[in-house]
Amino acid sequence: MTEQYEVATFAGGCFWCMVKPFDEQPGIIKVVSGYTGGHKENPTYKEVCSETTGHYEAVQITFDPEVFPYEKLLELYWPQIDPTDAGGQFADRGDSYRTAIFYHNEHQKTLAEESKQQLEASGRFSEPIATQILPAKPFYEAEEYHQGYYKKNKFRYAMYRRGSGRDRFIKENWKDFGRDEQLKTTLTPIQYEVTQNDATEPPFRNEFWDHTEDGIYVDIVSGEPLFSSTDKYDAGCGWPSFTKAINKDEVKENMDVSHNMVRTEVRSKTANSHLGHLFDDGPQDAGGLRYCINSAALRFVPKEDLEKEGYGEYAVLFNK
Repeated sequence: MTEQYEVATFAGGCFWCMVKPFDEQPGIIKVVSGYTGGHKENPTYKEVCSETTGHYEAVQITFDPEVFPYEKLLELYWPQIDPTDAGGQFADRGDSYRTAIFYHNEHQKTLAEESKQQLEASGRFSEPIATQILPAKPFYEAEEYHQGYYKKNKFRYAMYRRGSGRDRFIKENWKDFGRDEQLKTTLTPIQYEVTQNDATEPPFRNEFWDHTEDGIYVDIVSGEPLFSSTDKYDAGCGWPSFTKAINKDEVKENMDVSHNMVRTEVRSKTANSHLGHLFDDGPQDAGGLRYCINSAALRFVPKEDLEKEGYGEYAVLFNK
């Protein structure tokens, strides 16, 4: 391991669900699923699930503290779990699914204890925080099948998270309540329902489905540029449709298995607003994609107002 890199170990229930949140961050070198905290050397998944080894399912993270310090890892860890559950996590019950922070040095121990105390003092949960803070023990890599599971088995991973109750718990218990209350005052009811509760507005009865003015469409919550009228077209579906995003990095894609369908959900990265869905039935001469977006997730900035509203760099899109 390169000298400046460090290791962190977290148990948060099923390790399939604990890889992706860390894997996507800058400064994370690798995330490995495995077993730790028990007495059995080189245990198998079956042995750990039998609850006879003392091991937790866990992830071990190699990270660059100059880019993503341990404090930020802790901030990211807590919202992935139910820290009040001492008997497992969500649908997974038993000691191997308990939560724990395994510290590798005294500095990590101090930061972990402080973060737990802050969570307890925040009043977010009425029940005690059950997550333990323990010294690191030997870590055994899980079978290859379990490594990077969210990438290898996207559909099953999405179905598992949804069915286990993890996604619902996180959405209901880890949202920023102060921000949420503010959004309720600054957004209209339909804008709030679409962006925060993943609702879908009616087709042909929304603001921009047949809008043809030149300009850009920005996130109604964050103001980040998302789409341009130069890429907008009438798909006949009753919602604004675009062939591409202005900035692909600002538009993230998730597998959506709700309503007994498999779709690609589109969210904004900065505000995490639900925007709509992505389909592959768009114009072939423009790449074949159709970003089907809710008008309620968007604010329109006319071409002539780009400069005064701080979007002057996008005026080049309309130079003929």
